[in-house]
Amino acid sequence: MTATQRILLGLALGAAAGIALAHWAPDAAVRVADVVQPLGKLWLGALQMTVVPLVLSLVVVGANTATDAAASGRIARRAIVVFLLLLALGAAVAALAAPELFMLFPRSESLRTALGTATGHLATTAPIGWSDWLAGIVPTNAIMAAAQSAMLPLVVFAMFLGFALTRIAPERRALAVELFGAIADAMIVVVRWVLLLAPFGVFALIFSVCARAGLQMLGALGAYVLVECIVYLMVTVLMLVVARLWGGEPFVRFATAIAPAQVVAASTQSSLASLPAMIESADRRLGYPTAVTSLVLPMAVSLFRLTSPVQYIVSSCFIAWALGIDLGPAQLAAGAALAVVISLGSVGLPGQVTFIATNVPVAQAMGLPVGPLGLMLAVDTLPDTLATLGNVTADLAATSVVAAQSSRDKA
Repeated sequence: MTATQRILLGLALGAAAGIALAHWAPDAAVRVADVVQPLGKLWLGALQMTVVPLVLSLVVVGANTATDAAASGRIARRAIVVFLLLLALGAAVAALAAPELFMLFPRSESLRTALGTATGHLATTAPIGWSDWLAGIVPTNAIMAAAQSAMLPLVVFAMFLGFALTRIAPERRALAVELFGAIADAMIVVVRWVLLLAPFGVFALIFSVCARAGLQMLGALGAYVLVECIVYLMVTVLMLVVARLWGGEPFVRFATAIAPAQVVAASTQSSLASLPAMIESADRRLGYPTAVTSLVLPMAVSLFRLTSPVQYIVSSCFIAWALGIDLGPAQLAAGAALAVVISLGSVGLPGQVTFIATNVPVAQAMGLPVGPLGLMLAVDTLPDTLATLGNVTADLAATSVVAAQSSRDKA
């Protein structure tokens, strides 16, 4: 049994036990939930303790990796810019669409109370004003920002530090990057240890919620998965528009040419496994220069994952919807900006490690509690096929843009 299957089993058993006990003995269900829920909170706390050093290290290393990639030539620099713009576009679409989609589903007050009690967060968060958001971007004290889990200013500091390392002596830079890389690796090991207990942690959390709210939590998780799938499909279709308007590719020609790579992506759920099919589509079917495809597509697989910021934003919007928290424009902008930066440093991490390392800081940057993420971890792998489909489509759309720009340079 895989780790994902074990977590889903823990979710199913916890939900079934909580619903059954709530049906047959409601008073006893609440008392048992009070006993069980500290175990779930303990597991959540163990996950959160790794986030600050992990995110700091990933952003520092990611800034250096992107700088090295951009230094390899004009095509690489252009590709980095295209990746950033498309990531920002995907995050913006998610920030605009996800809150509206969630509002189509009825929001339960009993679910809000049960979820807040189980995860330890009952208070709502007031929307952040633009002036407060702008004033908080740059930290006056990076150590205090880390201590307070203020993720947006911490990531800004990490970006400054990462890019500053590229300007010092190469041997010192290598030592510093190696240190941060080692810290990130160690934090990933710790997260993996904690994830070994994920079936028990998820069981405790879902039992506590279902014992108080019944089937409403399962309906809410279903809404989360559905909205995530819809937004994935939206950004996938948007990449066809990008290839048409920015890359100059006719819809039918581009869609037909990338179809084999999309089939491989849907069947393998791996962008890396889809790379040979992407190269064949770009070289043989679309006729892009080999100098472009041989550089841009491997870079895209290594640095660019379009659906990552989409997933981070959708997750945060779900938490806000489930807990009855209204998100203001500044909160959505902060989450979108941080999602773009973190997604560049998180490519290549194991799936469940990525979920914790990326969703926690984005939710915190938007002023949201992170407790519900423990439950969302159990079901987030369900839309993986659509996520990979979107990533592969975005990789080829980015390649079309870079190829079009490169051909204009030669003209």
